[in-house]
Amino acid sequence: MAIITLTTDLGSKDFYQAALKGSILSILPTANIVDVTHEVPSFNISHAAFVLKNVYPYFPKGTVHLIGIDSVFSENTKYIALRHKDHFFVGADNGIFSLLFNEKPEEIVELNIMQDLKYLHFPLVDIFVKAATQLAKGAKLRDIGVPTESIEERMLLNPVIERDIIRGSVIYIDTFCNVITNITKDLFTKIQRNRDFTLYFRKSETITQLSWHYNEVPEGEKLCLFGISNHLEIAINKGKASGLLGLHLNDIIRIEFHP
Repeated sequence: MAIITLTTDLGSKDFYQAALKGSILSILPTANIVDVTHEVPSFNISHAAFVLKNVYPYFPKGTVHLIGIDSVFSENTKYIALRHKDHFFVGADNGIFSLLFNEKPEEIVELNIMQDLKYLHFPLVDIFVKAATQLAKGAKLRDIGVPTESIEERMLLNPVIERDIIRGSVIYIDTFCNVITNITKDLFTKIQRNRDFTLYFRKSETITQLSWHYNEVPEGEKLCLFGISNHLEIAINKGKASGLLGLHLNDIIRIEFHP
């Protein structure tokens, strides 16, 4: 059974999400539709990229991932489909794919499927669905588009390294109010070199050791660990770290390593 995942900013209050699923099932009644999330903040491609980047590897090869973020018709934006590590992705070429992958995808096409003009304001239920369902039925990328070599590039704010210091920032806050930073485990390990450290945030708050899991500290205590995303995370055991610690998106954190 073909799997099509959905990552959108449609929310759950309106009829848009149901219209999208109905459009898929009208073409491919046997599709296994999986909601990644529909709660991406409106037009926030960096948020969507972080979520999908951390979830798509858990799906079987051949899965089709439909992305509906900032996808309304624009003369300056292409609609593309691509293959990366035997997964297929369909969406607007608005920079999200450069944030989603660490390397260039194996194959990219610009969709040449005829678009119904009455859906220019909602291409998700038209050209995106047509592309995703054809791929799910076994079509090749060249069957639905014209090969292209490039994608729109966007840049994320990277950590700054100053000898024995890493300065990072908050890039994501999850449902549990855990605070996820742009400092990866690989970067931390490379700079740490088995030394002790102090993590500073919100002027006077500090953490001096890594935890393996949330229950390693008493309930209500703060901790830091590398979660499922392999990014450094600041949390409170059974508490809401973002609110209680006053941490928000784009806030700066600092790690100092000691001799």
